[in-house]
Amino acid sequence: MENNTTLFQEVSRVVNQTEMPLKSLEEQVITIFLTMLICGVGIAGNIMVVLVVLRTQHMVTPTNCYLVSLAVADLIVLLAAGLPNISNVVAFWIYGYTGCLCITYLQYLGINVSSCSITAFTIERYIAICHSIKAQFICTVSRAKRIIAGVWIFTSLYCTMWFFLVDTDEKVYTNGVEVTCGYRVSRSLYLPIYFLDLTLFYVVPLFVATVLYGLIAKILFMSPLPSHLNDRAAGGSVHQGHSNSTNKASKGAVTARKQITKMLAVVVILFALLWMPYRTLVVVNSFIDPPYLNDWFVLFCRMCIYTNSAINPIVYNLMSQKFRVAFKKLCKCSWQQREAEYNMPIYYSVMKNSSHGSNEPVTELLFIFYICYMLYVLTLKLSFKNVSFYLHLI
Repeated sequence: MENNTTLFQEVSRVVNQTEMPLKSLEEQVITIFLTMLICGVGIAGNIMVVLVVLRTQHMVTPTNCYLVSLAVADLIVLLAAGLPNISNVVAFWIYGYTGCLCITYLQYLGINVSSCSITAFTIERYIAICHSIKAQFICTVSRAKRIIAGVWIFTSLYCTMWFFLVDTDEKVYTNGVEVTCGYRVSRSLYLPIYFLDLTLFYVVPLFVATVLYGLIAKILFMSPLPSHLNDRAAGGSVHQGHSNSTNKASKGAVTARKQITKMLAVVVILFALLWMPYRTLVVVNSFIDPPYLNDWFVLFCRMCIYTNSAINPIVYNLMSQKFRVAFKKLCKCSWQQREAEYNMPIYYSVMKNSSHGSNEPVTELLFIFYICYMLYVLTLKLSFKNVSFYLHLI
């Protein structure tokens, strides 16, 4: 009798369900277009940052090591958050239980590492400018690599808690079953975790950056030249030519420091502004029930997060002459190599194929672009396949 009652309740639950809610066509088109545009630009730009620093010897500096860490973290965010969003907006969660765990873990790993990398290069810039003598021993490439390794290990361990906090959920409708990746337990139990994340990876980094960049600005922009340069400029006439050349070199070094400091400050400001909508939404939804989940505002928050991960290489190109020259050189080398492949004599190509049997050489950058493109195509195929399945059910 008890089993029959349970079965009847289960059948009633299925029959009484309404039709599965689907995103409007307008929202699907806008989401897919913006996500592919932002993620495509961001993936290409961050890969270029990594390649430029790793393949150019004079670009391997402590600051650039932190920027490589930030670029890798941004790549993880774009790949783990952007690509699933494309399929999720037109269908439902298609990556299963394992995908729910791994993708959630990678999302928070990329977000938290990017925040820690910003804090690390802020502290490095403060030491390099405000304590230049100590910086010769503290701000080294080897130390930067150790700090980056420590950041990744700490964040990797910290984010393991998400393996136990998320799960897939199924909702039964009259025209199918909707699968989502969400909370394992009640939403209220996640509030301490969200506020801990908000404090450690948003409030603290911004507070540290505000204080340290204020001290850096006081050193760089309040006084035009350091005191020892003024002493050299007031030297005797015998060494006047040498003193003038030294002053020019020193002024160039100060200008370069100002330039990179401005660039990093812009990165921090963009991080604060672009993460503010999402962080505000999380705080507001922690105190209201039901939570505010307007589709267009949630889309706006997501696009801000993707933009934050995609815009940094553009900032480097606009504000850093070294990065701009290195980017142009990398693109020029890739283009010249590709052009040489197309312009080579036919008999040489035949000889090479017959003797070695190898494929045409493909540059690292083009190969990575190809992999990213294939991921996009695969995601879209899966998404539209699920849409056609639902249309068939209706």
